Amino acid sequence: MITNQNIGPLSPQALTWTISVVNLTVVDKVPPEMLHLVDTYWYQFPPLETKWHAALATAIGLLALISIVGNGCVVLIFSSTKSLRTPSNLMVINLAFADFMMMFTMAPPLIVNSYHETWVFGPLMCEVYGMFGSLSGCVSIWSMTMIAFDRYNVIVKGLSAKPLTYVGSVMRIFFVWANSLVWTLAPLFGWNRYVPEGNMSACGTDYLSRDWISVSYIYAYSVFVYWLPLLLIIYCYTYILKAVSAHERNMREQAKKMNVASLRSSDASKTNAEIKLAKVALVTITLWFMAWTPYLVINYAGIFNAGPISPLQTIWGSVFAKANSVYNPIVYGISHPKYRAALYKRFPSLAFRKTNNTSDQGSVVSGATAIDQCET
Repeated sequence: MITNQNIGPLSPQALTWTISVVNLTVVDKVPPEMLHLVDTYWYQFPPLETKWHAALATAIGLLALISIVGNGCVVLIFSSTKSLRTPSNLMVINLAFADFMMMFTMAPPLIVNSYHETWVFGPLMCEVYGMFGSLSGCVSIWSMTMIAFDRYNVIVKGLSAKPLTYVGSVMRIFFVWANSLVWTLAPLFGWNRYVPEGNMSACGTDYLSRDWISVSYIYAYSVFVYWLPLLLIIYCYTYILKAVSAHERNMREQAKKMNVASLRSSDASKTNAEIKLAKVALVTITLWFMAWTPYLVINYAGIFNAGPISPLQTIWGSVFAKANSVYNPIVYGISHPKYRAALYKRFPSLAFRKTNNTSDQGSVVSGATAIDQCET
C-alpha cells in the first residue's frame, strides 16, 4: 500500500492522479496539431510554473509599449521633419520600422500564448510568427551595417567620399530587405523550419534537429546574419576610430601652433557632428549584439549539443532579443539633439523643462545646426 505521511494511504484514484501530475511535461498543453513540430527533447522537462509565463507576458507587454511608441515616434519625426529627411536618415527610418514591426507583430501573440501557457494559433501562424521575428532582426542588423558604411564613407574618406543620394539609400534598403527575406523565407520552403521554442509560447528556428538540412541552415544563417555584419561593422568602426583619433591629434597640433585654445570652423563643426552621430550608431549596434548574442548561444548549444537547454532559458533568450527593439528610440532620444528638438516641437508635453530659456535654446539650436550639416 502506497501511503502519504500526512494523509495516510492513497486511494487508487489519488494514486493515478499523483502519477499523472509527476509525469506532466512542458509539452502536455500543446494542441495535437502542433505536436509534429515539437522536438522530443522537450518532453523531459516539467511544465513551467505559471509565474514564469506571467513574467514573460508582463515583460513583453512593457517592452512592446515602449518599442511601439518609441519607434513610432522615430518614424513619424524623421519622416515628417523636412530637415531630417536626408538620404542617410532613410536607413534610420528603416531601422526604426523594423524594430516597430518586431513588437507590433510578435508581442500580442506571445502575450495570448503566455496566458494559455502554450501556442494556440496553429502550425501556420507558428511559422509566420517565427519568420517575422527573424525578418525584423535581420533587417535591423543589416540596416545598422549600412549606417556603419555611411559613417565610414563620410568620416574616413572625408572630402573624397561620394555623397549618399536618395537613390543610393533606397537601393541599400532594397538590398537589406531582399537579403533578409531570402534568409527568413528559406525555412518555409524546407531549409530548416520554424518550431515552438522550449517555453511553447513562441516559435523560432529549429536548432535541435541533427539532420544536415537543419544544421547547415543554422551555420549559414549565423554567418550571414550575425558574423558577417559584425565583422563589417568592426572594420568600419576601426577605421572610423582611427580617423577620429587622427583628426583630434591634428586639431590639437594646429591649435598649439596658432597658440589658441581650440580651432572653431565650419569644417570642424561638421566633423564633430559626424563623430557624435557615429557614436550614436556605435552604441545602437553594440546594444543589438548584446541583445541577440544570448539567442545565438542557445542556437549553437542546440546544434553542437554543447549543454542542456531549459525552457526557462529560451524565455530569457526571447526577452533579450526582443528588448533590442526598445533601445534605438531611447538612444536617439538621448543623443540626437535635432530629433529631440523636432519631437518636443511635435509633442510639447514631452519636454521636461521650458525651451524658451536662452541658454537651453542656444544649446538646442547649436546642436541642431551641427547635425543639420550631415545627419545619420
